[in-house]
Amino acid sequence: MQPLLINTFTTTTALGRGLTDTLSALRAQRSGLQARSWETVDLPTCLGEVDGLDAINLRADMQAFDCRNNRLAQLALEQDGFMQSVQTAAEHYGRQRIGVFLGSSTSGILSSEQAYRQRDPVSGALPASHSYRHTHNMFSVADFVRHYADLQGPACVVSTACSSSAKVFGIAQRMIGCGLIDAAVVGGVDSLCLTTVYGFNSLQLISNRPCMPFDAQRDGISIGEGAAFILLERADQAQTDDLLLSGVGESSDAHHMSSPHPEGRGARLAMQAALDMAGLQPQTIGYINLHGTATPSNDAVEDLGVTAVFGTNTPCSSTKGHTGHTLGAAGSVEAVICALALRHDFLPGGVGTRTPDPRLHCNYLLTNQEQAITHALSNSFGFGGSNCSLLFSRKRA
Repeated sequence: MQPLLINTFTTTTALGRGLTDTLSALRAQRSGLQARSWETVDLPTCLGEVDGLDAINLRADMQAFDCRNNRLAQLALEQDGFMQSVQTAAEHYGRQRIGVFLGSSTSGILSSEQAYRQRDPVSGALPASHSYRHTHNMFSVADFVRHYADLQGPACVVSTACSSSAKVFGIAQRMIGCGLIDAAVVGGVDSLCLTTVYGFNSLQLISNRPCMPFDAQRDGISIGEGAAFILLERADQAQTDDLLLSGVGESSDAHHMSSPHPEGRGARLAMQAALDMAGLQPQTIGYINLHGTATPSNDAVEDLGVTAVFGTNTPCSSTKGHTGHTLGAAGSVEAVICALALRHDFLPGGVGTRTPDPRLHCNYLLTNQEQAITHALSNSFGFGGSNCSLLFSRKRA
């Protein structure tokens, strides 16, 4: 593939608003996970909540979209000059030539959960104020972003659980490669809701403490929320030190609805496909941001896949101990973390992990490393065996 230029990027998670907060928390190895009261959750667990979301007011002309998910989207869009970059691109390319491709696992489902408490006692009807189309509908967040930024190109939302907002990079790559668009806003938005907290709890996948990826005592995930946006465009004029999307690898396990293939076959295929698309050898990769959910089986399977492709020397870590598992937003949040690693010559050590599992053999970082790298890989592996690996590069002189 022809690499794509990463024009601008931003993320907002439990670590804070925008890149400065995120980088500061990564450097300090600070976790955003806390045992805290949220909504009606009555479980012993820790959450990665974005502070202040309930106080966010949507722009006056966007009130129909009001829900937690779209408030998070607006908050993130306004960080790091992202909206200004989108408007500059729109003036350059034309508003019809910019696509919007986003990932989300549950969209604004919390709005429907809350509306169900207000059903008409006789008819059971939801309150008239509840707008499913603008909040809960899976397309809602792309519809919101498209209108918020006044863009008129193609738009869609991918919902393949934890790989959702990684797979959108592939859509942008194909659409730009075919000449259908010149630039794309990609990313992911997923906010806290009762469905995911209680759903993962029913699967016995939630830890009652901050998650511990790749630790010998890991016992499940911590749910987080987050949003990330990246503006991609052709890299014809890329300059030294610019950041690039250089490879996208996708695969399907075709094995089980919720469990990964026990030998990590699908994960391995996705990583190798990203390398092949970029024309890179495994030894050139300087850092891998693992999917690293902290469930016993997922981490073991990912370790098999990583060591099969890269051996045991490539530095890697999971940043879900920092942010929690942001589900449909995780692919893009962790893509932004890879971009920060490339820009700042910095490899984040995993938070929450105390004693790496001796049965796992990848080179898991417990502490930060200051190290110049040229290529970084980000893994996202979702329910149903939906896998996506993204390769990012820094253009060197």
